[in-house]
Amino acid sequence: MSKKQNSNIGNSEKQEFIFQKKNYLFMFIGLACIALGFILMSGGGSDDPNVFSDDIYNFRRIRLAPTLVLIGLGIEIYAILLNPHKKK
Repeated sequence: MSKKQNSNIGNSEKQEFIFQKKNYLFMFIGLACIALGFILMSGGGSDDPNVFSDDIYNFRRIRLAPTLVLIGLGIEIYAILLNPHKKK
């Protein structure tokens, strides 16, 4: 019977993670922006179903919150595509 030899015995390369500390920092910032956007989007309802509240159409819920969510998604894409191993 033949013995199976492990070809990786001679190679002692150190394995590294794909993402580094800088990537995770940007990912956390992006998640914080997305979470803040969804928090700002919440609320604005009326306690009485017979009364309509115009608070649902204010600037914070229509413009600011969705913009923050989109900015957060952009930061997340940047964090994924960022190459920390690249030398200048």
